[in-house]
Amino acid sequence: MAGHNKWSKVKRLKAVTDSRRGKVFSRLSRDITLAAKSGGGDPDGNARLRTLLLKAREANMPVENVDRAIKKGTGELPGIVYEEITYEGYGPGGVAFVVKVTTDNKQRAAQEIRSVFSRHGGNLASTGAVAFQFLHAGQFLIAQGQTTEDALLEIALAAGADDVITSADGFEVRCNQHVFDKVSHALEQKGLKPASAEIAYIPVNTVPVTDIGTAKTILQLHDTLDGLDDVQHVFSNEEMDEAVGAAAHGS
Repeated sequence: MAGHNKWSKVKRLKAVTDSRRGKVFSRLSRDITLAAKSGGGDPDGNARLRTLLLKAREANMPVENVDRAIKKGTGELPGIVYEEITYEGYGPGGVAFVVKVTTDNKQRAAQEIRSVFSRHGGNLASTGAVAFQFLHAGQFLIAQGQTTEDALLEIALAAGADDVITSADGFEVRCNQHVFDKVSHALEQKGLKPASAEIAYIPVNTVPVTDIGTAKTILQLHDTLDGLDDVQHVFSNEEMDEAVGAAAHGS
């Protein structure tokens, strides 16, 4: 459950404390601005924006914040020019990390991320050194109880998805990035509400982590990266069982 696990990540993000709520709003604002800039401010014709608006509603983000972010993206309001950058690196134990950043200062972002990796026994890597260990694809996580595997398979495959994976927590739908919007719209039309919907880096190979000290450092690296203002998403390929994860959290 701890470390890299698609469902534990969702549960962790759902448990937003008041002290981190501002960071969540900031991330959503940047994503909404970029989505409106690339696809327009009308959610009916912009599936990425539509998905983000649902996330904003679930996070209780003020409507005025959402409207302002959209207008910055469409140019109706002046705003900071953001740049999307992907950094790759290695953490303790050879665990691979992909860090998605939205920043108005590329140099600052690189320095902060390099420093965080260094402080936690890792290092930044060159472009392409890590990404090959992940599948870069659309990923939707749908909790149990909303649908059945057969019904979801029919909906997802008809929309162009590649696979539906079933687990005790729910269903994972994977698709090519190019059909992400189409799959998102198909799920929405059937009343399905994903717990998570994103273009993700899904590990192809995982790195087992059994040492509690290493596990603790990896989790601290996750938390510190996640706390940086410019960081939007952190993906990694560690795999640790329930006992190791619980011990690392409690140590």
